[in-house]
Amino acid sequence: LGAASPGARAAAAPWARFSAWLECVCVVTFDLELGQALELVYPSDFRLTDKEKSSICYLSFPDSHSGCLGDTQFSFRIRQCSGQRSPWHAEDRHYNSGAPMSLQREPAHYFGYVYFRQVKDSSVKRGYFQKSLVLVSRLPFVRLFQALLSLIAPEYFSKPAPCLEAVCSEIDEWPAPVPGQTLNLPVMGVVLQVHIPSRVDKPEYSPPKPCSHENLLPAPVILSSVHELDLFRCFQPVLTHVQTLWELMLLGEPLVVLAPSPAVSSELVLALISCLQPLKFCCDYRPYFTIHDSEFKEFTTRTQA
Repeated sequence: LGAASPGARAAAAPWARFSAWLECVCVVTFDLELGQALELVYPSDFRLTDKEKSSICYLSFPDSHSGCLGDTQFSFRIRQCSGQRSPWHAEDRHYNSGAPMSLQREPAHYFGYVYFRQVKDSSVKRGYFQKSLVLVSRLPFVRLFQALLSLIAPEYFSKPAPCLEAVCSEIDEWPAPVPGQTLNLPVMGVVLQVHIPSRVDKPEYSPPKPCSHENLLPAPVILSSVHELDLFRCFQPVLTHVQTLWELMLLGEPLVVLAPSPAVSSELVLALISCLQPLKFCCDYRPYFTIHDSEFKEFTTRTQA
């Protein structure tokens, strides 16, 4: 219908600071007739293609008939249909010029950070409340966005619309991520203090302690890293094979991770990617992947030349 290119917001949209961190926030629910369905995209003027919407819906729910109740966090990565956001802002280029290669903003992929909840609910025809809150970003800041979701999602599931609008407005007040800077990010009465890694950071760098003159109330929650996972915990089940796995990653060999949950698979895949730092893993990867993925056939029918 003559719409603007997918993934691009109107130039006058008032979400410039928000888009420095996130592309959009999605809510995926389970519909008895449709299955996983996109209930909400915020900001509402953010455009996703039908293919991107379908991928987000399928990848936002665990792909199993597990009766496990409660909350689960995991992440995924999908290819953007249009290949690259249009326009590619000067702020994006400035961030990438100072960030480590492995933490640069993705030009052609979206990361999805998911908080999935499944609980019994007699008021629902299916008997269960099943819903996911998804943060869509181009930044590989898994630790930061998991921490953000752990604050937002429980509140959102009890007070949907007002909570989400308020949180997005707060994020729209955040300073842009600048490599080398330590930032205070207020959200829902909590201040997250993060250091944005720079390519000139020394390996032994540790984030500074909050200065007393900042007078931040409440005291900030200091995240030791925006992206680093607990590698020992991630690799514990395969610890004896770590060197072989590292060699496979270094050589860019195909590798499939089979796991009991998307939380385990996504963390292990991201841990494998991080093993190469400060080098960037230049092959394609998917922290969570299902047979319903639009690219499943492409990956499973490739043959080696």
